[in-house]
Amino acid sequence: MSKSQNLNLAIIQANLKWEDATANRSFFSKQIDALSDAVELIVLPEMFTTGFSMNAESLAEAIEGETLQWMKEQAKLKNAAITGSVIITENGAFYNRLFFVFPDGSHQKYDKRHTFTLAKEDETYTAGTERLIVNYKGWKICPLICYDLRFPVWARNTEDYDLLIYVANWPKKRIFAWDALLKARAIENMSFCVGVNRVGEDGDGYSYNGHSAIYDCLGEILTEENAETEFSKEVMLKKAYLQNKRNQFKFLQDRDQFRLI
Repeated sequence: MSKSQNLNLAIIQANLKWEDATANRSFFSKQIDALSDAVELIVLPEMFTTGFSMNAESLAEAIEGETLQWMKEQAKLKNAAITGSVIITENGAFYNRLFFVFPDGSHQKYDKRHTFTLAKEDETYTAGTERLIVNYKGWKICPLICYDLRFPVWARNTEDYDLLIYVANWPKKRIFAWDALLKARAIENMSFCVGVNRVGEDGDGYSYNGHSAIYDCLGEILTEENAETEFSKEVMLKKAYLQNKRNQFKFLQDRDQFRLI
């Protein structure tokens, strides 16, 4: 795969239809089709086919299920990578699984490490154990999921990744934390940081007000601040800018050296 100094990224903030995978895939198909042909990476929310549901037994898809096949089709049609998380069942367990699907149809996966105990996600879904670093067009990308945002050690930039992504269903009542932590993760990891949330109300009565955003490595926002309605946004990320700031400030070079046991 060819390397690129720039990465054209699109985020899609949606009012997810509760537990209606067909309707949600249809919505995102239209949104993706409307994106420009310059787009190289498309980021969708957490559990983008269902909303943040604990009804895994009735909603979970097989490893190579309909939504992954849809993602592969969309990636091929748009000639762009697509990422977002889906409810998956494997070997009798359920996972909040993020797929990163490449334009050629190949894919990588990441299972949410920090399951949200406040919503009893930990009682339904099995936590992942491994972090994923994706290499795409010369960019190193670390995709994570929602509650992972509260745990800076898990996101710690020991691989010098260029782009940190959070897909989420982050509720309105705690949106101030979402705004603050996205910005903090960008600054402390000297990385572009993308957060894609949802809007609307889910079937459990929780309200979401979006605030999907893209930050640069100094914490400057590159998108409309605090958008609370459905929208799609395309932004060009520039590798030269990132490298220049890292060479100038060298914050990653000065990071503490430690490892988890």
